Amino acid sequence: MTDSRRRLLLRGGGLLALTLALPACARKGEAFQATDITGVDWGRDFHLTDHTGRPRTLADFRDKAVLLFFGYTHCPDACPTTMAKMARAVDLLGEDGKRVQGLFVTLDPARDTAQVLAEYVPAFHPSFLGLHGSEAEVGHVAEDFKLFFARQAPDASGFYTVDHQAAVFAFDPQGRLRLYFRGDTESAVIAHDLRLLLQS
Repeated sequence: MTDSRRRLLLRGGGLLALTLALPACARKGEAFQATDITGVDWGRDFHLTDHTGRPRTLADFRDKAVLLFFGYTHCPDACPTTMAKMARAVDLLGEDGKRVQGLFVTLDPARDTAQVLAEYVPAFHPSFLGLHGSEAEVGHVAEDFKLFFARQAPDASGFYTVDHQAAVFAFDPQGRLRLYFRGDTESAVIAHDLRLLLQS
């Protein structure tokens, strides 16, 4: 091999090494696409019961990223749409999706019993859990997460709706509240930010 050819290959190899290193550097400095709420002094925990009857707190999901959504099973639009997006985001992660826990907190405990939640929540993703509690317990958790909701007056048949924010909160694997996703956030964006959280 001539000296000139050796120098050309070395230069090419250096360029290849630099090219391969660039994506890793870019990923390391990549920014969240959701609203970063790292460091807020609210929304630190919850004490509710899942749809299997097991008491749950945030500590149960340590080492996983957690997606927490407040809604109710009779919700006609925002809740099923958001839950479907959360499920799709988890699936987009492939194997890393096993390191994400989706949680649905009912804002309508009078109708959303454990049995109702057991049928509703896993239908979106088999790993997702529905959380419930008394009116007071649910109200306390919603207040701690600064989430507005209000039960509307029932109609003649007794049916009622619950006005609420369609927001998803994300925790990193260390149990720290990090991100706020609006209800209209796409699954790809949620998946993108979950990947970053799982690297933290």
